[in-house]
Amino acid sequence: MKTKIIQLTAAKGPAECAWVVAKVLKLFLKELIHNKIVYQILHKENGIENGTVQSVSIELKGKQLPEFLNDWLGSIQWIGTSTFRKYHKRKNWFIGCYELHQFEEKTINENEIQFQAIRSSGAGGQHVNKVSSAVRAKHTPTGIQVLVMDSRSQHQNKKIAIERLKEKIREHNTNQLKEAVKSEWENHLSLERGNPVRIFTGSDFKQKKQEKSFKTKRSQLKTDLRKQLE
Repeated sequence: MKTKIIQLTAAKGPAECAWVVAKVLKLFLKELIHNKIVYQILHKENGIENGTVQSVSIELKGKQLPEFLNDWLGSIQWIGTSTFRKYHKRKNWFIGCYELHQFEEKTINENEIQFQAIRSSGAGGQHVNKVSSAVRAKHTPTGIQVLVMDSRSQHQNKKIAIERLKEKIREHNTNQLKEAVKSEWENHLSLERGNPVRIFTGSDFKQKKQEKSFKTKRSQLKTDLRKQLE
């Protein structure tokens, strides 16, 4: 099962673009469910107007992710009258759907855990204070550590310490991912407004059927090549 992180963003677009993000997000999540793709919203930044979304990042897990995302990644266009400025002349609004770079998740390898036996403190009488049954466990790659003194058995405390370290590492990964997502969306402040992958129209947000043609792509390639030769 593959894992990818995508982002829907209005970039520096106005409230209308953030409205489009909110509308597209609903459709996107419906298609994920229909295609049996597991998702988790990692970060969501609401727009300045009610019901709008400036940016949202979603973790996806599924078998056919590349094929599914092939119809989504790129610029998305909405053709319609502004929902916030009735007499605004602009009719075309764009948002972006991007794949974010993934960071390396930290995993627990017991060879990377340092254990230190220490004397327990607290209630329990003289026996607790004399026996080094408590365990301090440290995950050396991240510096994350836990102190366990739940049991009078050092062996049992070690087992508990490993499980608690795993939980802390999971929290660490989630927090790192959220921070990466929040900072990376700054890289998508400019949108490519040509050749949108999807076009929606009207206040009812109907998808406009697109006739696939290679004429536009050939013309663009010729223009790019001409610029390179100049």
